[in-house]
Amino acid sequence: MTTRTTSLPDTAPSPAPMRHVRNVIDGEPVDGVRTFAKHSPIDGALLADVHEAGRHEVDRAVASARAALEGPWGRMPVGERATVLRRVADAIERRFDDLVAAEVADTGKPEALARDLDVARAAANFRSAADIISTAALDSYLTELPDGRRALNYAVRKPLGVVAVIVPWNLPLLLLTWKLAPALASGNTVVVKPSEETPSSATLLAEILLEAGVPAGVMNVVHGFGAGSAGEFLTTHPGVDGVTFTGESSTGSAIMRAVAPRVRPVSFELGGKNAAVVFADADLDAAIAGLARSTYLNTGQVCLCTERIYVERPVFDDVAAGLAEQAARLRLGRPENPATTTGPLISQQHRQKVLSYFDLARQEGANVLIGGGIPTMGDGLDGGSWIEPTLLTGLDNTHRTMREEIFGPVAALIAFDTEAEAIALANDTDYGLAAVTWTRDLSRGHRVAQRMRVGMSWVNTWYLRDLRSPFGGMGLSGIGREGGHHSLEFYSEPTNVCVAL
Repeated sequence: MTTRTTSLPDTAPSPAPMRHVRNVIDGEPVDGVRTFAKHSPIDGALLADVHEAGRHEVDRAVASARAALEGPWGRMPVGERATVLRRVADAIERRFDDLVAAEVADTGKPEALARDLDVARAAANFRSAADIISTAALDSYLTELPDGRRALNYAVRKPLGVVAVIVPWNLPLLLLTWKLAPALASGNTVVVKPSEETPSSATLLAEILLEAGVPAGVMNVVHGFGAGSAGEFLTTHPGVDGVTFTGESSTGSAIMRAVAPRVRPVSFELGGKNAAVVFADADLDAAIAGLARSTYLNTGQVCLCTERIYVERPVFDDVAAGLAEQAARLRLGRPENPATTTGPLISQQHRQKVLSYFDLARQEGANVLIGGGIPTMGDGLDGGSWIEPTLLTGLDNTHRTMREEIFGPVAALIAFDTEAEAIALANDTDYGLAAVTWTRDLSRGHRVAQRMRVGMSWVNTWYLRDLRSPFGGMGLSGIGREGGHHSLEFYSEPTNVCVAL
C-alpha cells in the first residue's frame, strides 16, 4: 500500500540565497572559467551561479597551498596551531546562523537538523583536532646493541603536504570539517573541492578561517565537477601530495586510478549498504525508533543509514508494522518550520535514481508497505526534489535492490531464524561500512557486533560516536580510518631520528 506523506504549510520564506559562489584562492574570491546554476532542492528555484574552476584556477590553488605550507603555517609550532584551530571553532559559533542558512539552502534539510548536527559538529571537529594534536605522541626507543653501541631512536611527525579534500553533498560542512580539522592540525594545507550540489558552506568556511587568523592559502576552494573539471584537475595534479575523499565507491575507484601513477596516498570513506539485525528479545519500541532514525535521517542521505533490516521471525510483523507507522509520522515541509522532520532529496537527478530503485524493487516482487513515490506537496514546493519515505518487504539478498546502495529514505525487511543466519545475511554484501544489532542479550550483542564485517558496529544505538574512535569501512566502503589519532596517521608522515650515544 502506498501512503501519501503529508506536507507542512509554508511558514516563512527560504533562507536568502548566495547569488554568486566563487572559488577561494590565497584568501581571495576568484572567478571561474564559466558558471553553473545551483537550484534549490526545496522548490527548484535558482539559488546561485557557481564559478567553475578550470585547470588554471586549480594550478593557482595548489600553488597557493604550497606557498602557505612552506611559509609560516608549515613552520608553526603544534601548540600555536592548536590555538588557531580553537579560534576557528569559536569563529564557527559566531557565524553559526550564517552556516545554518548556507547548509539549509543548499541541501533543503530541516533547519533543526542543520543546527543540532551539521554546524554543531563543525565546531566540535576543530576542538577535537586541537586536543588530539596537542597530546599526540610517537615512538621513542633507547637502543642497546650486543656490540655495546647505544642509540636514541625517536619519531617526529611531518605534514603530508598539500592535501586535496573532496567532500560530498549530504553532510557538506560536517564532512568537510571532519577532514579539514585534522589536516590543518597536522600542519598541512588544503585545496577543497566541495560537491557541485553544495558549494556554499565550504566557501563561507574559507572566509571564517581567515577571520580566525588562519593564513591565506592554507585553505583554498575550487568549484566544479569530476571528469574534465576541477575534480580531475585536482586529483591528477603533480603538486598534490594526498587525496581524502568521501562519496560514491565508483568515484573512489576513479580517484585511485588518477593518483596511481604518482603513488599518492588516499583516504576514502565510500558507500554503504548497511544492515540492522533485530532479535526477538530486543526492546522493540527502542529498536523501531532507532530503525526509523537510521533509515530516514536526512532523507536517508547518510552513508551510515540502514537500507537492509533483518528481523527474527517471531517479531517480524511487529517490527514491520511499527516501522511503517514511524515512517507515516514523518513530516515533509519547509526547513524553517519546527514541525518538519524530513527534507527533500538533494536534486531532481538523484530523485530519479532513487525512484528507479523503487521501480526495480516492484519488478523484483517487493511489497511496498508505505511510500514508493513522489508526494504532492503544494505550497509552491512541487518543483523540489521531494520523495516519500518508503519501506519494503518480500525481497531477499539475491535481488539488486538488496545489494546496491540507493541512498534515499528506504529500507527493506527480511526475516531470519537463527543468529548464524542473521550474521551471514548481514555480511552478504560487497560493502562494509556500518551495522546495528538490537538485542537485550549483551553477550549476544558483543558477539554479533564483533562478527559484522564492517568498520563500525553499533549495539542498541546508531550514530552515537566518540570523535576519537576509528571511522571508516571495508570492501567497497573505503580505505583507511579517520577520527582521533587515526586521522593523524594519514595526514602526517613520521620520520625516525637515530642519534648515536
